Amino acid sequence: MSQNIESGPSTGSPLSPGDGRVEFDALNEAPGESAEVSLDMILDVPVTLAMEVGRTRISIRNLLQLNQGSVVELDRAAGEPLDVFVNGMLVAHGEVVVINEKFGIRLTDVISPSERVRKLR
Repeated sequence: MSQNIESGPSTGSPLSPGDGRVEFDALNEAPGESAEVSLDMILDVPVTLAMEVGRTRISIRNLLQLNQGSVVELDRAAGEPLDVFVNGMLVAHGEVVVINEKFGIRLTDVISPSERVRKLR
């Protein structure tokens, strides 16, 4: 089942026709120049938006003892802003509001795009 494959211009391999040169199209922009990006291509891409009230750590023993009516203390005080995440990345902070008897969030602080990019590195 083994095949002996020869390559290179000296063997005349079908993978390298002619003199082995490959031609590429010329680039329109110099490296590092910013191309005009059309946001229309990504505007309909769905993302997950999540709000976090707080966190806590508990033992598995305490986790197994939780039942209806149990109260779990979180690491934030009442009235502190919630964290707003987009696809798991912190993008803002906000406060809970009620709109037409449904919960919503009013953004109180939006993290700058440059700060979000810095956190990616």
